[in-house]
Amino acid sequence: MSRCYSMSVEIKGYNPAKETNIKEAMENEWNWEDYSTYNKILSTYGDGNLCAGETEEEFAERISKAIWKANEGYCEVAVNQTCLEDLPCDTYHFNEEDYKKIMG
Repeated sequence: MSRCYSMSVEIKGYNPAKETNIKEAMENEWNWEDYSTYNKILSTYGDGNLCAGETEEEFAERISKAIWKANEGYCEVAVNQTCLEDLPCDTYHFNEEDYKKIMG
């Protein structure tokens, strides 16, 4: 069973000369939408599915390992994950009395 997630990654302290390698390595692991660099932080985001029982922590380790290999050394990696299948949800249903109250 797969689960749909929105992932974002921020990378600090990486070797700028390895940025292209890092992006290529990341593309092999997930479907990233866009990359940006601000204050020497490389960031990206994308939606996709965790499959074959992979946990959120396993994904974070997998993407970090790919980044570190491409960087040829340590850099700070932060992985933010949002499960899109279990988001908070509210439903509002208004009856005729509510209509009269709201419309004044």
